[in-house]
Amino acid sequence: MKIKLTSVYVDDQEKALRFYTQVLGFVKKADFSNGPYRWLTVASADEPDGTELQLARNDNPAAKAYQQAIFQQNQPAAMFFTDNVKGDYERIKARGAEFTMPPTDVTGSTIAMLKDTCGNLIQVTELKRW
Repeated sequence: MKIKLTSVYVDDQEKALRFYTQVLGFVKKADFSNGPYRWLTVASADEPDGTELQLARNDNPAAKAYQQAIFQQNQPAAMFFTDNVKGDYERIKARGAEFTMPPTDVTGSTIAMLKDTCGNLIQVTELKRW
């Protein structure tokens, strides 16, 4: 089995698309609508045929409650991995992202946390090489 898709709930799909592509540097993978429903995904520019991230509307009360609860608990909605967390922190910050935690050494990795402008915290992680 493979993981090909995962989702993150967002309060505004257009705003999310701008953030995930223009700030984080992902590429739009799928974008189509059926009535009020919009299927929108992005992928890593480094692996455009890899795992997709669905930017799903939080218009379902359960989705909205879940999104708000994990945000209030300071839990990331998604974790992205990098080989250079400090360099990505500077690049992403220069593009206007609001970080809630600068690169910080923790057991086994260095992490940074930022807001995605759509109701989520995102963790960027660099695994330590032993």
